Formats: sequence, C-alpha cells, structure tokens
Amino acid sequence: MKPPMCALCYKEFLDTDEGGLVYFEKRSSDERWISVMKEEGMQGHPPFAEWFCAEHYEAAIELKKLTIDEAMNILKEKYPMK
Repeated sequence: MKPPMCALCYKEFLDTDEGGLVYFEKRSSDERWISVMKEEGMQGHPPFAEWFCAEHYEAAIELKKLTIDEAMNILKEKYPMK
C-alpha cells in the first residue's frame, strides 16, 4: 500500500482522523490488475484507491461511485493546485 498522502495536495498524514483511503468504481484495467495480483500471489496498492487528507476526503467520498479517473478530474477542477 502507498503511505497516506493526499492525492490532491500531497499532504502526508498518519492518523485516520486526518484523512482516509477512498475506493472508487473499478475499471476493466482494475479487474485485470486484481486477477494478476491473485494469480501471482502478490499484494499492492489498488489502482482504483487513493488517499485524501481531511480537507479533501469528504469530496472524494461523494465521488466514489465514479472511476478514479473521472473522480480525480472533477476533484482537480474543484481544488486546483495553488
């Protein structure tokens, strides 16, 4: 798994009170990733999950029914880099 660092602002955090991991809808490529990981007996950070700090977590949760690509496009537009 990736260490907790917000996918939008890159803030690092350790406590779940400071943010959380959001799992988005799986794309076909994510299903293939899951199959390969199972077949090879491997583990890793899912490509359809991302960490968000407390400031961005709720907005990300609201988009969890979208794919990560769709959600990140919306979030990046809503929270542009400063």
